[in-house]
Amino acid sequence: MTVLVGNQIEGARLLTLRSVLILEMKGIHMGGRSAYAILKDMGFKGTREKVLSELDVIRAQLLGINQGESK
Repeated sequence: MTVLVGNQIEGARLLTLRSVLILEMKGIHMGGRSAYAILKDMGFKGTREKVLSELDVIRAQLLGINQGESK
């Protein structure tokens, strides 16, 4: 079992919201608030595509991936 602490929790949340945003962009929606709405409340601005590209950069930083390998 993995236990997340400190900023790992926020990082895991952003990675999860990124995955849900990709699904929403493909037309699959969950009940409740959209990932896009939650991300906007967290301070992200712009279109879904722009927010996704920002999350891709954050994902690369969190996982230590070169930007060209992130997809």
